Amino acid sequence: QVELVESGGGLVKSGGSLRLSCEASGRIFGANEMGWYRQAPGKERELVASVTSRGRSKYTDSVKDRFTISRDNAKNTVNLQMNSLKPEDTAVYYCNLRNIKVVIKHPDYNYWGQGTQVTISS
Repeated sequence: QVELVESGGGLVKSGGSLRLSCEASGRIFGANEMGWYRQAPGKERELVASVTSRGRSKYTDSVKDRFTISRDNAKNTVNLQMNSLKPEDTAVYYCNLRNIKVVIKHPDYNYWGQGTQVTISS
């Protein structure tokens, strides 16, 4: 079984920076994608950024020029460097790990961390 543990959330002023980290424990099989989602009060959870085990990343348009996602496959960690933070970035941020289907016999998986609060003041 896999467990995801996030860290790095907090309260910062607009224009400031935070670095979120997520460590996955347990055995991870096959091609996969690790990413960060966020959910603000009254809003649906949305993908912020993700990166595959091959190093290919994607970002939602609102963070593309401000956030950087990275991962270390050997350490099973993923990081999100968040710069030029805005009040609209305020949300609970969740780490996610899911498989990319390549081999049919490998079962699907989709793991979530407990979430870490990010609050940006005006």
